[in-house]
Parts: sequence; structure tokens; C-alpha cells
Amino acid sequence: MIWLEYRDHARPLDWVGRQRCDGRPTTYRSRQGRGNLRRLNRPELCGSWAGGAHGDQASQLCAEPFDKLRAQAPNLSGASILGQTWTVLEQAYCYAVGLRTRFRGIGERQGVVWRGDAGWAEWSPFLDYQGTQLVPWLHAAEEAAELGWPAPLRTEIPVNSTIPAVAPEQAYDLARTAGCRTAKIKVAERGQTLIEDVARVEAVRDALGPSGKVRVDANGAWGLDEAVHAVAELHRFDLEYVEQPCASVDELADLRRHLVRSGLSVPIAADESIRRAQDPYEVAERQAADIAVLKVQPLGGVRACLQIAERIGLPVVVSSALETSIGIRAGLALAAALPELPYACGLNTVALLAADLAIEPLTAVDGAIKLGDLTVDQQALDRHRPNAQVRQFWQARLMQTRGLAGG
Repeated sequence: MIWLEYRDHARPLDWVGRQRCDGRPTTYRSRQGRGNLRRLNRPELCGSWAGGAHGDQASQLCAEPFDKLRAQAPNLSGASILGQTWTVLEQAYCYAVGLRTRFRGIGERQGVVWRGDAGWAEWSPFLDYQGTQLVPWLHAAEEAAELGWPAPLRTEIPVNSTIPAVAPEQAYDLARTAGCRTAKIKVAERGQTLIEDVARVEAVRDALGPSGKVRVDANGAWGLDEAVHAVAELHRFDLEYVEQPCASVDELADLRRHLVRSGLSVPIAADESIRRAQDPYEVAERQAADIAVLKVQPLGGVRACLQIAERIGLPVVVSSALETSIGIRAGLALAAALPELPYACGLNTVALLAADLAIEPLTAVDGAIKLGDLTVDQQALDRHRPNAQVRQFWQARLMQTRGLAGG
């Protein structure tokens, strides 16, 4: 097993690291240099899910071949190369950053960030991920630290605003001030009613006007009958799509058939049914979804997501796992490398955090985030360092995950 060592000696506060988001070499502004980093070469192919999915809902949005992408990122062919170099870091940083509004029951985001040869990495699996479920998150971090990103096909990523399960008045203000023409609204929050969801969605529709795009996300909280009723109620707001309305693939497939029979043209997007599934292609094979939502960390990295995007046969939306800007830059790298990007991405979630670890946080301007240099702020790393108990928890969690990953 390879052990990650945490050292508490601080670096000078004028130190910052610069990470390019476009796959080019990393540069640093530091009188101290890169510090101590030891690498153990461990050639290892991390197997990807077998099988493919090519259902009748594969559209022109995803029909273009990935040949150009393969030419720019030859590592994509065959099994994804992830965790190829395990890094023994003598210094990594735990962080704890509050949220402006509680989001799906979370009031604080925690994780670990470190710097490798290719740049900064974030490892921040949610607490309901355990055991081997944590390994893909580590693969994604190792990829960011040691491999970097495929060459981008675009330099600006359109994004949506994300509206938590708040009162209609606050939802209206958030949608108006976000600067995005697309909004994703959280619905089906525990303890709330469909009446509250309808009022929230109506407020956001009013804020964006008829030309704006509105999508809702239930995080799998509805049963089939509840989803049928909720989508029928929300349909009048001209939904772009409904994300993960039900938890199971069976329910999603049944809901999709019911919507077609009822003449309700509301596409279904699958999130948890891909990132938390043993087989991420099942939703397409079962014709249970129209859109695939891909998140870099829980799916094992940018290259793993590109492989899924190629094989799943559905249009893709790139979304975040509520990371700091360090993690968001991986989502931007994925969005930039996809051959087609038909939808605004759910990558504007740094705006939900009360603070960030970058000097210039990756948030939207005029509905888009531009790729560019990301400067990590040492003072912010120090300022958002959690207490010893939290640090010890994340240290133990990371070392356990490295052991499960074979590192």
C-alpha cells in the first residue's frame, strides 16, 4: 500500500500554483519551486465497463464520430488509463467550505486537494459514498494530478444556474442575477410538497422569460406515480428536461413510455442511474433516458467519461459534484473535449459555495465559463482548513481508498 503523508508545516503565503485548464503545461509562480513530490510508476490499466448501448433515441446530437477526439487524445482508445502513476505527496490540503444555502441536505462541502506533475486535483466524494464506490473519485483525482486533460475542442463552456429548493422569491432572484439563460431547479426536496415545487419553477420561468430554458432535478426522489403527476403539473413551464425523476431504471423506462403515450414531450435525463450504476449503459439499452448526465469525479475521470459518452449513444450534459474550482476545472475539461455539446452544462456550482480555493473562482459570465489558467490561493487553503478531527477523517478515508484501489 502507498501511504499519503499529511504534513502540517506551512508554506509561505505568497505561494500560489497555476494550473492550465487547456491541457498545456502547468506553470507556477513560487519562490519555493514545486516542493517535494515522490512518484512511484505503476503501469496499470483500470478496466472500464464492458458493453455498449445504441438505442433508437441516439440522435444527431451525438451521432458525430469521436475520430477527431481520438486523434487529439490517443489514450481514449482501449481501456482508460487511470491511476497510472500513484503519487506519494508530502503535503495535501483538507478543506471545508460552507454553502450559501443548504443543498440536498448539505451545509458544508469538504474534501482534499493536492498538486501533481500535471496540476491540481480535488478528491471530494460525498459521505454517502463508501468502500469501492470511492475508487473512481480517486482515479479522477489521480488523472487530474498526473495526466492532465485531452486537448480542448472549445474554449468557452455554456452553463446553467442551479436553483436550490428555496422559496419562490429567492428562486426568482437567483435566476435573475445568475446571468445564465438556462436554470436547473431542485425539486422533490424532503419535507416539501409538489405545490412548493410548482411555485419555485414558475418563479424561475418568470425570471428567465419565455426564451429561457428550465430543467428540473428530482434526484430520484419520486416514485413512478408521483413522477407522472409531477411532470404533468410542471409540463406547462416548457421543461427542457427532467433529471432523474425516479431512482430505478425500471421506473425511468416506465415513466418515459407513459410520457410518450400521454403526448408529454418532456425528455428524461439520467444522472444517478449512470454514475451510481454497476452498468452505466443500462439506461440507454432499456430506453429509459433521452440524455446522459456525466460527472467527472464519481465516474472516474475525464477520459472515463469520454469513453462513456462515445458508447452510450445519448446526448451528454456535463455536471458537477458540487466541487470547488479545482474540481470544476475537470468538468470544464470534459465539456471542452466532447465532440458535441448540445446542452448548457451544470458547472456553475461554485456560485453555491460561500467561498472558494481559487483566486478567481470558475463562475459564469454571461452564461458561460471560459477555459484558462486557474490560480489556487494558498491563503484560502489555510483559511478553509478544517479542525484536526475532520482532517484525520479525510486522511483515513483517502488512505483506505488508496488501499482499495491497489495503491
